[in-house]
Formats: sequence, structure tokens, C-alpha cells
Amino acid sequence: MILIVNTSFILTIPMTKSQSFRFKQFEVWHDLCAMKVGTDGVLLGAWCPFTSHSPHRILDIGTGSGLIALMLAQRLSQDNMYMIDAIDIDPNAITQAKKNFNSSPWNEHLHAHQCALQDWHPNSDLYDLIVSNPPFFVNSLKTPDAARTMARHTDSISFEELIYHSSQLLADKGIFALILPYEHKQTILSLAQTHHLYLHSMTDVHTRDGVAAKRILLAFEKNVSPSIIRKDRLVLSYDGNTRSPEYANLCKEFYL
Repeated sequence: MILIVNTSFILTIPMTKSQSFRFKQFEVWHDLCAMKVGTDGVLLGAWCPFTSHSPHRILDIGTGSGLIALMLAQRLSQDNMYMIDAIDIDPNAITQAKKNFNSSPWNEHLHAHQCALQDWHPNSDLYDLIVSNPPFFVNSLKTPDAARTMARHTDSISFEELIYHSSQLLADKGIFALILPYEHKQTILSLAQTHHLYLHSMTDVHTRDGVAAKRILLAFEKNVSPSIIRKDRLVLSYDGNTRSPEYANLCKEFYL
């Protein structure tokens, strides 16, 4: 059994007990979702790197409430050429994402689809950017809530399937970015290399200074081995209560 439940709890708990979470430019309702708005999704949405040009076609795998897709839409709001597909196997999550997309300033760029990644076959071009905050509990205790279990565990999609299908849907020089518990780092790095995804950026995430990293943010570029790989660390809080300056700066365009 992998003891992820206790070691990563501080990152995965919802940031609010209300039915919605308000950001600077949009609101995310999550009353229908198994997984609520949490730090993991916010980190990935704010951190996800772009290549030298803004991505025009984006895929958000396991979108849930649509949080990450909305954050990327805000970051791309000066570019009217982009389109974001958001997929999830949970019908309630898709209902939620559609609600959040329709009430956002970028609704014409956001499209939610109920579909598993394994069955997703878009009719148009490959994606410039793929993002995912995937299920990551492997062989751990299941919750009585079937939807929450599906959202949190790799039963619905394995890491191998995630990497393989993402690599097939990604355009050459496209970026694939995700956030995971730190203990899965080597597994993902190995799988990515097998499918010609080369490390572009990596950030170790520490809940507090002086403690081991609990999460890792990873970005890979397809069929390109970058000459410079960005590697750094992010401490979320130095006193256990307030956001660190680095964390606050990363999310300054989103948090109120």
C-alpha cells in the first residue's frame, strides 16, 4: 500500500468548503464534482509553461470542474486563436465544467466533452499543449464515494496509458504538463522518454521549507530534447500559514 493519503493531504484538500471558489477573473463552481478546487490544479494552471509561441490547440485531461482549462484561457485571453478541449469520464464533472465555462469570459474558446482519454479521437489537428492533474492513488484504500474514487485513483487510467495517449495526441514540439506526487517522478520520467517526450521543466513542490517535496510539476516537449532544462523548487509556505512570496507571485493573476 502506498501511503500517499497522509503525506499529500495538505495539498489535495479543497481550498474552500463553499460550493464555489472565486478567482480574480472567473468563478469555479464545484458542488457537482467529486474533486473540489485544490492547490494542485491551481499550481499546474499557473505554472504550465508555453513554448516560444502561445498554444492554439489545448487538451485538459480529467478536467473536473474545468479549473485548469479556465486558468489557461485567462492566460491566453489576449490571443483569440486558441481552443481548449476539456475531457472527463464523469458526467457530473462535465456538467459542472460546462456551467463554469459558460459563465466565464472565454466561453467560446472552451469545450467540455464526456469521454475517456483512451477513447478521445479529435477530428482536427494535434494539440500544442496537453495538461493533466491525473488520478494518482495506486493500490491505496478506496473511499465509499464511487465518483471520488474514480477521480483519485489510477483504476480509470494508468500512468502508462496517460503518457502513451498524450504522446499520440501531441504535436511535434508540443508541451505535455502535469502535477503528481513526488514519489512517482521516476516512473513518469521513464515512461515519457519511452514515448519521445523530453523533459522541458521540473519544479519540486514543498508544503513548507525544510520538508521533503510532496508534489512535482513536470513539463515535457515532444520529439525535442531541450538544450536547457528548467529545474527549480517551490515552497508554498515558510511559516505554515501564509503563502510564500514565490507561491504568491506565481498565482498573483488568479488569487484574490
